[in-house]
Order: sequence, then C-alpha cells, then structure tokens
Amino acid sequence: MIPLVYNARSMMQRPVSTTFTAVGIALVVAVFIGMLALGQGLRAALARTGSDRNALVLRKGADSELASGIGRDAARVLAASPHVATGTDGRPLLSPEVYVLVPLPRPNNPTAVANVVVRGVSDQAWSVRSNIQLVAGNRPTSGRMEICVGRKLLGRFEHLDIGASLHFAGRDWTVVCHFSAAGSAFESEIWAENEQVMPLFRGEVFQSITFRLKDAGAFDDAKRALEADPQLGVDVHRESDFYAKQVGILGIMLSVLAFGVTGIMAVGAIFGAVNTMYAAVAARTPEIAVLLTVGFRPRQVLLSFLAECLLIATVGAVLGALLALPVNGIVTSTTNWTSFSEIAFSFRVTPLLLLLGIAFGVVMGVVGGFFPAWRASRLRVIQALR
Repeated sequence: MIPLVYNARSMMQRPVSTTFTAVGIALVVAVFIGMLALGQGLRAALARTGSDRNALVLRKGADSELASGIGRDAARVLAASPHVATGTDGRPLLSPEVYVLVPLPRPNNPTAVANVVVRGVSDQAWSVRSNIQLVAGNRPTSGRMEICVGRKLLGRFEHLDIGASLHFAGRDWTVVCHFSAAGSAFESEIWAENEQVMPLFRGEVFQSITFRLKDAGAFDDAKRALEADPQLGVDVHRESDFYAKQVGILGIMLSVLAFGVTGIMAVGAIFGAVNTMYAAVAARTPEIAVLLTVGFRPRQVLLSFLAECLLIATVGAVLGALLALPVNGIVTSTTNWTSFSEIAFSFRVTPLLLLLGIAFGVVMGVVGGFFPAWRASRLRVIQALR
C-alpha cells in the first residue's frame, strides 16, 4: 500500500482547496445533524409526556383530546374500576381533565398569537403524573382562579411570572406556580383546576381521563374490560403510546426536510470534493506515473486517492459534528398538528446523530473522490511521464 503520509503531505500542498472542501462538508454535516436534532427533540418531548404506568381514556372514536368528551357519570364509573390504582389515602389515582386552547399574544407583538393548551386537572393529577415537579410557587388552590405554568412557556408569552395576572376566557387568572415535566409536552401547557375551567368552555364534560394502572402489565385486560362496558363508550390508550403517536406527520415532514435540504447541500459539497481531487490528479500526474513505474498497482493508486479524499471528508465531518453541538438544548417551538397548539421542545443532539452525521460526511467523501481516484489509477505511464 502507498503510505498514508504521502496523502497527508499532498493535502498540505493544496491548503486552500483542501480547507474549502473540508469546510463545505462540515457545513453540510452540521445542518444535517441540526435538522435531525430538531425531529429528535420533538419525539423526545412527546415520548416523555406519557407513562407506561398510566392509561388515557377518550370518547370512543376520538383521535385526540381536543375531539373527545366524557361525562361525569363515566368518570364515576371509571373511578370505581378495579383496574385503577389507589393512593396512600385510599383515593383512586384518577384525574378527569379538561383540554382547551386559548390564544395568547407574543411578547412585544400583540398581533402575533399562538394557541396554548389550558388543561383543567384534579388535585390527583399531580400524583398520577410522576414527572410533574413544581419549580416555583405553590399549587393552585381549589375554588380559585389560579393557574400553574409550564416552564417552556416562560419568556415565550407575557404575564406568566408568579403573581402576574393572565386574561383569557373572560376572566383574570393569577399565576401561582411554575412546573417542569422532564422536558415533556406538558411543559408547554397551563394547568388550572378542572372545575374552574370546565364551565367557561365546554360545559359539563371532560375531554380525557388519566388513571394509574393497578398493574402496568395488565393494560390489555383493562383496555378490553373498559371498552366493552356500554355505559362508558370509551377508547383506552396506554398514555406513553398515545403521545408518542402524536409525532405523526410532523415528524415525517421534519425527517424529509432534513434529508431534502442536506441532500441539496451535499451535492454542492460533493462537487467541491470532485474538483479538488481532479485538480490533485492533474497536478500530480508525473508522481502517479512514477508510482506505477516502481511497482504500485492501479488499485493501490485508486485506494490511495480515495484515502486522501476520506481524510479530507473525515476532518470536515468531525468539524461539522463539533459545530452542531452548541444547538443541543436550544428551545424552539412548532405547532402540534394533532391539537393545533404550540409545543415547545429542545434540540436534542445525541451520540447516534453525531455518528450519523460523521458517516454522512464520509460517504460524501467516497462519492466525491471515487471518479478522480479511478482516473488516477487508469493513467497510462508513458503519457503521464511526458
């Protein structure tokens, strides 16, 4: 084999073109990882929203909380089900919830509004959902117009500081706490007491009921029993599966966008690699002839030039991965097409995405370097020496 040090020294003879090629690949890899991190962040936020230990009940045929409606009688029947776990106080760990959307103006731009979920919950919701943690203030007091705000809404809308007054549904609501939810979609919601929210929006119906399973492994039995009860008329979902499926079309679009945008950019980077390597072959034609004369075979010349392009691509890919790291944790938002509400989430750069980005950069190097390397290996010695 031709020593790799030969390729490394040859790269140093063309610092400008080598640098531009590596930077081009780095930018493509950085964008590729960033776009995938966007989709990964959305999936992670929705996946963390639900728990395998909880079941979510909707009206039969409803595909979202927004389209559902469950009466008080059904809620009482569910509370008496043997499949519902009980707390230390003996009360069923079950939370009937109201799910509505309210338009809130953006900071410093009253004409720009976004739909935000207001979830009316019972006091048991804080026990049913173990990922909810207060980060400031105290829970809303029963019977009062008080709300608790998810931390990802802070700074995205006005009047959400503790003690502030937020106006919606014709009432003024006092912010009494902020909560976190392990980065889940709940952090993009406003919580209030369900009995305060219900009469202002949808009347005497809940949109969903969430309960803790007495036996998490017996979900299928609970689902069959509850869905077969004619008094209820409900569909039962494992909470984690329900929220994970909400990624749906939006997740597919983000993936298509990631591969589409970076695919177009990759074409430009590949052409840059091709031009660089063709220039290298043209400048080193006599050297190639000498290599063939002293006994190196054409396939060894081919591999040598491929290795050179791979070195450039690997440097660029690693640089691109480093450029993508700072976006990890940056909070952005989009519209949840299932609920038509805003959902805030963080870019999530994982080790797997970094490896995929580096592999993508290396593939660009192989594609861009193959044809110039093939040409180098096919040079005729006599013509090259001239």
